[in-house]
Amino acid sequence: MTDHISQKQQDRDKAGSTRELTTHKGLVDFVSNDYLGLSRSKRLFDQIRGYDYQHEVNLNGSTGSRLLAGNSDTATRLESKLAKIFKSEAALLFNSGYVANLALISCVPQRGDTIIYDNLAHVCLKEGAFLSKANRFSFRHNDCDDLGAKLKSASGNKYVVIESVYSMDGDLAPFGDIIELAARYDAKIIVDEAHSTGLYGESGAGKLCALGLEEHIFARVHTFGKAMGVHGACIGGSKQLIDYLTNFARPFIYTTALPLHSLFSIDAAFDYLSENINLQKESKDKIFYFNSLFNQKIGNSTAIHKLDSQTPIQPIVVPGNEKVKKMAKSLQKSGFDVRAILSPTVKEGAERLRISIHTHNSHEEIDELINQLASII
Repeated sequence: MTDHISQKQQDRDKAGSTRELTTHKGLVDFVSNDYLGLSRSKRLFDQIRGYDYQHEVNLNGSTGSRLLAGNSDTATRLESKLAKIFKSEAALLFNSGYVANLALISCVPQRGDTIIYDNLAHVCLKEGAFLSKANRFSFRHNDCDDLGAKLKSASGNKYVVIESVYSMDGDLAPFGDIIELAARYDAKIIVDEAHSTGLYGESGAGKLCALGLEEHIFARVHTFGKAMGVHGACIGGSKQLIDYLTNFARPFIYTTALPLHSLFSIDAAFDYLSENINLQKESKDKIFYFNSLFNQKIGNSTAIHKLDSQTPIQPIVVPGNEKVKKMAKSLQKSGFDVRAILSPTVKEGAERLRISIHTHNSHEEIDELINQLASII
């Protein structure tokens, strides 16, 4: 076993794709998922601290799973509030988006059913499919012709699994075409709204609510650790679905529930965003500024290729693990926290700098980042 571990690590070292835990203090943030700056908001921090703990018993931890000692009036009230925000019949809290996706996809499709997922979907969606007893296939990213062909030959209950905003390419799913295909082949759609929650829609309800398409979706997963700046997640869907998950989703049944502080943080974050919804427009303006300046000063070349994205996720493809790592380190030395995304996280030849644009990035910081990029290409 030790030899096996050692060999796997050596193989990764040779490929130049070894992962390490690092900290980069004092650098300008162009890497985090804190798109609206809520995680660094002192006002939100104070708002969370202002909640009344006086009548609460379990101040520090939830003490158990929701089905045992871990449930609370605070949790059920929050789920009702989230269901209203996301325009779903019901909602169920989870400790993270990863766990929520894993729970949903691993337990709803059954043996003989078919899961068809976008091949750029997050690994937790794929692992959920792997853990289910259903047949599973991928379709080419955002390719509805390929999806249609897979649906045509699928058996049992059919589930199409996509993201609203893709975490590595920063593009959107073709919702209209996918909804049409799902209706034609009687398939249910599951959408991970991790990188959409907070950025779009009334009160941060996500892209599908912003487009008025939520009624066409079987289940949506909303994550709170990105644009919402806190932690946790929920699944939104019918009451029947939520009751089913409460009874059959093992990552929900056998996990210690979120503590009180996390519940208050989620509640406060949505109140804060509702009161500061202008942050969504600020985000769009910063993204437009970055894209305009990049096209003006750099553009695409044989050395790099920036994928088209109108979201905070701005991928710049720099093929080769060593080459993209070198570029990221150069930017870090210049004071910018930009990280390299290596294969096998993305396919070989599609290694990239994943630049995140935030409301707290000033025009001057964006100017200097692009100047530094231009100088090292």
